[in-house]
Amino acid sequence: MLRKTSLAAAIALASVTSAAEAQEKTEFRVAWSIYVGWMPWGYLEDSGIMDKWADKYGIDVEIVQINDYIESINQYTAGAFDGVSATNMDTLSIPSGSGIDTTALIVGDYSNGNDAVILKGEGTLEDLADKPVNLVELSVSHYLLARGLDTVGLTEADLGGVLNTSDADMIAAFATDDVEAVVTWNPLVSTILETPGATKLFDSSDIPGEIIDLMVVNTDTLEANPDFGKALVGAWYELMGIMSSDTPEGIAAREAMAEASGTDLAGYDAQLASTQMFFDPAEAVAFTSGEDLPETMVSVAEFLFEKGILGEGAPSADFIGVAYPSGATTGDANNVTFRFDTTYMQMAADGEL
Repeated sequence: MLRKTSLAAAIALASVTSAAEAQEKTEFRVAWSIYVGWMPWGYLEDSGIMDKWADKYGIDVEIVQINDYIESINQYTAGAFDGVSATNMDTLSIPSGSGIDTTALIVGDYSNGNDAVILKGEGTLEDLADKPVNLVELSVSHYLLARGLDTVGLTEADLGGVLNTSDADMIAAFATDDVEAVVTWNPLVSTILETPGATKLFDSSDIPGEIIDLMVVNTDTLEANPDFGKALVGAWYELMGIMSSDTPEGIAAREAMAEASGTDLAGYDAQLASTQMFFDPAEAVAFTSGEDLPETMVSVAEFLFEKGILGEGAPSADFIGVAYPSGATTGDANNVTFRFDTTYMQMAADGEL
């Protein structure tokens, strides 16, 4: 996440011009990257389901795959996209931390085993002491590592260092002799665990509900173009109904997502089993409106502040305000740049799209 220096000018421009650009329009772009819970976005584009819903509202929505996850969020932050698939933590640290007001339009799932700490050889979390660990620095992988270390009384200072490694390079890195441990997410986790001797030490099922997978969109764009939100949410939940079934259509959809992520149907279904998918929009609304979410976001903000990436010059962990469906906020209520909004998911649950 070395994004703020390289993207500083673009982000500043996006911040200055966001109000001027927040007007009615008919063409939108959203980005996504490979992850079990985000594979539906590629299928929505390829299957024509997205086009069907966009046509219903008289708009055009292009869904673009970006190979590097962090780069996809960087591009959204710089204004190249109207939305992006991202976790709650990376949304807070990158676009919201850069002053780009962002709304969690769809709360798709939370990781329930898809993110993992993996050691080469036998061992436990305690055995990470003095060992280097490869991960996407300052991402949810870094957060998972910190949470895991805390359970055994260790901190990052007890390690042999944290080595920033792109998700695109993680499998190749683990195959080298000098890499001893990695933290990453599926489908990379499944592939790495196939390596003889690879041992999973800790995963996101140990911290359920903390690593949340979202489709986030620019708040100003959404407010000026509610049909954009309706089309995205309508398409998403049509596909959720299809892929959660064992009908021929559902199996075909999951097979296509499996192939696109480099596995087979059994492999993809195994990844889904370690993902708490909210196939039913009512479940997503209930989770997003629950009491645990604000507590999770406070914990995430504290981690980001400790790492020095909670916005430029953040004076405390409360620097960024996060708003919730109840109207409550955590952080600075005068600096809200991250919003959990159940409006459109509730419309899907009520059959109003």
